[in-house]
Amino acid sequence: MDAPEARQRQKNHVHPYLAGNFAPIHRTQPLTPCTFTGIIPKELAGGQYVRNGGNPTTNEDLGRDAHWFDGDGMLSGVSFRRTGGNDREIQPEFVNQYILTDVFLSSKTSRFLQTPILPSIATLVNPLSSLVTIILCICRSLVLVVLSHLPGSFQAIKKISVANTAILYHDGRALATCESGPPMRIALPGLETIGWFNGKRADGESSEEAGPGFGGNDLLGWMKEWTTAHPRVDPITSELISFHSTFVPPYVNYSIIPASKSGFEKTPLLEPVRLLTAPVAGISSAKMMHDFGVSQLHTIIMDLPLSLDPLNLAKNKPVVSYDPTARSRFGIFPRYQPSNVRWFETNPCCIFHTANSWDSWEVGKNGSEVDVVNMLACRLTSASLVFSAGDVAAPTPSANIPIDIQETEQCRLYYYQFSLDNEQNTIRQQWALSAIPFEFPSLSESKSMSEAKYIYGCSVSDSTFGAALGRAVKIDSLVKIDVLDLISRGIQNPPIQIKGCVDNRSVSEVLGSQDPRDPIKVFKMPSGWYAQESRFIPREQGVSEDDGWLLSYVFDESQLGPDGECKSNAKSELWIIDARNMTDVVAKVKLPQRVPYGLHGSWFSETDIAGQRPFETIRSLPSSKADTIRPINQSLGWQLWMRWRSNIEQFLA
Repeated sequence: MDAPEARQRQKNHVHPYLAGNFAPIHRTQPLTPCTFTGIIPKELAGGQYVRNGGNPTTNEDLGRDAHWFDGDGMLSGVSFRRTGGNDREIQPEFVNQYILTDVFLSSKTSRFLQTPILPSIATLVNPLSSLVTIILCICRSLVLVVLSHLPGSFQAIKKISVANTAILYHDGRALATCESGPPMRIALPGLETIGWFNGKRADGESSEEAGPGFGGNDLLGWMKEWTTAHPRVDPITSELISFHSTFVPPYVNYSIIPASKSGFEKTPLLEPVRLLTAPVAGISSAKMMHDFGVSQLHTIIMDLPLSLDPLNLAKNKPVVSYDPTARSRFGIFPRYQPSNVRWFETNPCCIFHTANSWDSWEVGKNGSEVDVVNMLACRLTSASLVFSAGDVAAPTPSANIPIDIQETEQCRLYYYQFSLDNEQNTIRQQWALSAIPFEFPSLSESKSMSEAKYIYGCSVSDSTFGAALGRAVKIDSLVKIDVLDLISRGIQNPPIQIKGCVDNRSVSEVLGSQDPRDPIKVFKMPSGWYAQESRFIPREQGVSEDDGWLLSYVFDESQLGPDGECKSNAKSELWIIDARNMTDVVAKVKLPQRVPYGLHGSWFSETDIAGQRPFETIRSLPSSKADTIRPINQSLGWQLWMRWRSNIEQFLA
């Protein structure tokens, strides 16, 4: 799209994920005291809630291709600082900071850049993007990356990750993630950027652990360090389990990072296992893999028919492409033995997030004990969300879809049960627990990888998560599901495999229920208010697994102007909701500015924050424009180079 076309689109078309409270916010604040109403639970004292999300720093060209999953990572947090010896003396403080990735620093210090350095996912998924357009976009990015390594640059782009998806805590480090690179270490509670984490140490640390990390010493090591945005931390062993999806065989590698203070009791015969980029066999092409399942004994890799493969261009297909006639495959292996993978096949689907995985056992035909792996996942029947989040029309399937695998558009919480007997690899159970739309799952972290009773998530009462073209997904309901209750019902009266559902009620029907033991509880936002992903914090000595609170950023869209854009003084709030009754808002923290609708967050306890590893340096922006260029000298050659460089930057801006 040339400049006139871009301006015409900017005038006549509003990208749903660049408008309203999806629009980026460029004001950052240090820890700033907030007012609040209600009573802040004592369990929050000294802790911090932090949420990650894309926030494009270069957003001048509103007619460009853009996607909800694009954008530079921005962290928004609320710290609950103690102000006295009493647990009730708590002062909430808001802080938000860009994650200072290589791409962000290079973009921010460019004098001419108006569009992001990296191609938008929208360009890669759009069936109307020509081969020439995609090649030109990739070449532009490559030239800008190479240019960042040459004289006159403030920051060389060594990693292409924007670290904009999630944040978690492992072994004294808060890590921001995105699958296009390794995790980035963040300092709590100020959210300063420390440096890239390679599986052994982070830049900026004075760690004694040397040697290669995720990528190893291979020529393609830079690709092998691409780490899932959703690594898992075992609440018992404290291991960090992750996978790395690449464009070259074996396509998926697998890592386990033990903690320095492990849940293992070290003995001469039992040492914590460290795996770095071990290959996972059985995958035949590059895929868009966002999440996976991890139980205490097993790992589940999802090989779904959503490809992310540059070789698609040679087949006249978009780089990101969904095949609704192909099979979905689940590879299951013992945690420490990725070479012993077993593959289970079923109908096509998309899964971006798993909710929980756990192990159980049954008696086999010969009377021996057989391992069973259980998984809960948010299953979409198509890839429409990938397209609609980029304001792109989903392509019409080029092949006829067999009737037996056709399904209506939906995103539901699904239960999968895999039996690891010595017979055929079959999925024993696979059906939806509830008919309501369900995404962004979470649970009590202490119950992760075990048989948790409750899963929390987000829902939309009047649409699906594959929103129609030109509309954005907005969360108007938070949901709690008693999954063990619904799984028990499903086992006793099995629904139709794959297409069946245990509880077929809608959101409005669940809201109308008067049953105090209803396995589904919905917290409906007031009209015009919308929430974000919630996180559960348990009550000390709680009487039940759901005895605690949900934290979520919320926004009142009455603060939008007639043009649908946020007013300059628009503000968000952080609501603390009673998770047991899913009705009471026990406290509302009034934030000094709005928090754009984003992706994933985490709760960091007072112990987590106090237990952070020491570091020596942090990343920073230049103090002035003059510092963005590091002159070698003022010779004629230097002046000619800088003039030529400026011409290139302006041409690519």
